[in-house]
Amino acid sequence: MGVDLGTQSVRALAVTDDGRVLGRGSAPLTGHREGDRHEQLPADWWRGAADAIRQTLSALSASASASASASAAPARGRARVRGVAVCGTSGTVLLTDARGVPLTPALMYDDGRAGAEARYAQETGADVWDALGLRIQPSWALAKLLWLTGAGAKSGDTSTLQGARVCHQPDFITARLVGRPVPTDSSHALKTGYDLHTRSWPTAVHDRLGLSGLDFPDVVAPGTPLGTVCAEAAADTGLAEGTPVIAGMTDGCAAQLGSGAWEVGRWNTVLGTTLVLKGVTATPLRDPAGVLYNHRSPDGHWLPGGASSVGAGALTHAFPGADLARLDRLAADREPASVVAYPLVSRGERFPFLAPDAEALTLGRPADDADHYAALLQGVALAERLCLAYVRFLGAPIDGPVTFTGGATRSDYWNQLRADVLGRPAALPEQADSALGMAVLAAHAVTGDDAARRMVRIRTILEPRPEAGRRFDGPFVTLVDALERRGWLPSDTATYAREHG
Repeated sequence: MGVDLGTQSVRALAVTDDGRVLGRGSAPLTGHREGDRHEQLPADWWRGAADAIRQTLSALSASASASASASAAPARGRARVRGVAVCGTSGTVLLTDARGVPLTPALMYDDGRAGAEARYAQETGADVWDALGLRIQPSWALAKLLWLTGAGAKSGDTSTLQGARVCHQPDFITARLVGRPVPTDSSHALKTGYDLHTRSWPTAVHDRLGLSGLDFPDVVAPGTPLGTVCAEAAADTGLAEGTPVIAGMTDGCAAQLGSGAWEVGRWNTVLGTTLVLKGVTATPLRDPAGVLYNHRSPDGHWLPGGASSVGAGALTHAFPGADLARLDRLAADREPASVVAYPLVSRGERFPFLAPDAEALTLGRPADDADHYAALLQGVALAERLCLAYVRFLGAPIDGPVTFTGGATRSDYWNQLRADVLGRPAALPEQADSALGMAVLAAHAVTGDDAARRMVRIRTILEPRPEAGRRFDGPFVTLVDALERRGWLPSDTATYAREHG
């Protein structure tokens, strides 16, 4: 079973060894947004996870009953789960006490209040971050820890934070499942400053930053058993007591694992509210600008990538409640649109360039809603093309089709448009879900074999239409020029993109 803690919902998936989905469930999540602030309550995560797991087990039990032979008693759904892994949003963090009880709300991945703290962390640990090829950003958990502890100091309430435990989003769920605080995984720990090379926390930097009073958890590799489901969690979720709980990865890495893009040279883009690009390399991909960072896969390969603030969230913002399928049909007649857009979901860009002051960009005035909608779809695809150009600029290999995952893959038109704009084949798995990646990781931990090859099923491979792709060469250069003029996109990146993108 895989459990995915998203921004708007918790999703769970029960999958067989050969990739058949036997059960799924989901529960909504809400948070508090105000300006740069974005918080959620960890208690809501647990309630949502328990609900989603119970729904999944109910479907699993029904599936088992339907397939049982007349001579065999139906298997109980809860007894059939052999392992569960959890993923969450990268950079989301809170502080708890030693027992795992929250002391603060959770600062979500896109909470933007830690800008000054990010600069301070970057300057204070510059020697360490430069060696690791990292650049601390406001969205990173390390900057948010400085904000959380500083906010406590400003309010005079520092006593409750002394000895507080650092807790990433999935850590809260795995701790509740096991019944005690457990190690975090190296994937979620990356944006808290964890050194994937030496497999250690940078304690000297923590001392300089004044964070040595916090309890940073032990760190294990993704796929490591953390313990088993305790009696209390079994009662809440319906999982059998004793079910193995496996260390997960960030949602972007989980989506990549669920995409089957797990060999050197393969890349996956996750398009949901925002866009995440990750690939596989034999060695870390060094980025002097620090906007690309490297996770570590369970098999020892490196997973370079980054998260853009461009994404499908721009569609729901511009066209709330609209019939997107109808707009897709209208957009098909607007290739290219009369305007060029860079559809940021929120202020600031993180990848493929770092520009905290960047804002959504539209060059020109759309002729009508269809033209506006088409420009947004095309703008995301052009941003995706720029992301791939950037990783090639850094020397990364790109072999075979790019895999598309994420909620946006429900749009057949957008899938083909993206393949056309990229000029590359696009592979679409049957299940485009980070929860599938966690089910694959749980299976790998339990069985010890290459679960991804067995469990990931490719639904189709879309071939790019050259004549359609050529229509977007001009808009791509127009967008690159505009980003460079505004000082957001570095000139060397822009030059490479224009010549080779």
